[in-house]
Amino acid sequence: MVQCHSRTETDFFMIKKPVQIKITSEFITLGQFLKLADIIHSGGEAKLYLASHSVKVNGEDENRRGRKLRTTDVVETENKAFEIK
Repeated sequence: MVQCHSRTETDFFMIKKPVQIKITSEFITLGQFLKLADIIHSGGEAKLYLASHSVKVNGEDENRRGRKLRTTDVVETENKAFEIK
């Protein structure tokens, strides 16, 4: 038997439309983004947060707080998705 769908029915209901985060510069670092999105309270928490939580940028695991995020990038963490605008 061949399974055609990669996602389960449960996964379908867990997917949410990304929250849009507006930036006014060319890019923002992942550490700055975590603070802007109210995921962490201070920039100093970024390294610890990235070491202890799963964060994906455009579907790939990311743990560098200096990762540059540009418009259209999508960040996923803790069942939340954010799109940089």
